[in-house]
Amino acid sequence: MAHLLTRRTLLGAAAGVAGVAVVGGLTARQLAEPRPGPAPAVPDAPAGDERLIRIASGARGREVDFWTAVPEGYGDGRGLPVCLVLHGASATPRDYGRFGLARFLTEAVRRGAPPFALAGATGGRLSWRRSSGDDDPQRMVREELPTWCARRGFDSSRLAAWGWSMGGFGALLLAEAYPGWLRAVAAFSPAVRPGDAVFAGVDRLRGTPVGLWCGRQDNFLKDVRALSRALPEPPARASWADGRHNFAYWGTVVPDAFALLGAALTPPRKA
Repeated sequence: MAHLLTRRTLLGAAAGVAGVAVVGGLTARQLAEPRPGPAPAVPDAPAGDERLIRIASGARGREVDFWTAVPEGYGDGRGLPVCLVLHGASATPRDYGRFGLARFLTEAVRRGAPPFALAGATGGRLSWRRSSGDDDPQRMVREELPTWCARRGFDSSRLAAWGWSMGGFGALLLAEAYPGWLRAVAAFSPAVRPGDAVFAGVDRLRGTPVGLWCGRQDNFLKDVRALSRALPEPPARASWADGRHNFAYWGTVVPDAFALLGAALTPPRKA
C-alpha cells in the first residue's frame, strides 16, 4: 500500500549516509562517495506536480520511496514519457526536493527541451544490482518502476535513464542488461573503471545514445573518459568541465542532460 509523505518531508529530509561496498572490482575506498556536498544553484523556476510516496517493492522485499516530478504547466503529466532517476550512494529520493530536480525540469522545458516526467525510487548500495535474497534494485527499476509510472498516467513505453556516481554505473548497466529498452542514458561521474561490469558489457550499448559528464577535479575522470572511448559508438554527449564529485558540479550540467533526454524521448520509435 502506498502512502503520501508530506511536502515538508519531501523538501527537508536530510541526505543519507554514504555507503561502502565492493562493486565490479572497485575497492570499498574507491566506491565510497562523499556526501553530495552543497546543493546546486537551483533555477528560479517553479516545481510542477512533485510527489513522494512510500510503496511496496516486491523486487526489493520492502517499502521504498517513490518520487515523481512533472514540469510546471503539464498538470499531472498524463501521457508524458519518463526518465528514470538512479541516485548515488549518498542520496535517496528524499533529497531530490533539496536538489531542486523538479525545478531543473521546469526550467529545461521552458528553455526548449521537450517535456517529460522524472521518476525514481530508493535503490541499494551495490550499484543498483541484486545484493542478496529478494533485494534486487535493478529488477525494481526494470519491472516495477514502469508499472508505477503507468498507474500515474505516464507513458512508460518511452523511457530513458539518468544517474550520478553509483547511479550512473547502475543506469549504464541497466541499458546493457536490456539493450534497446531505454531511449537514452545520461550518466554524471559514473563510478566505473576498466574491467568492471559496465566496461565488460559496453558493446551492448550500441544503438542507445549515451551522455557522459564528469568534472575535471573528479577522481573518476580518467575512467569515465576511458569509457567514452570504449563505447561502440561516439557518445551523444561527452563533457569534462571544472568540477568535483558533488551536486555543485552536477547541477551545472543538468540542463545539458535534460535537453538530451527530452529530445531522445520525444520522437516515436521507428518501426
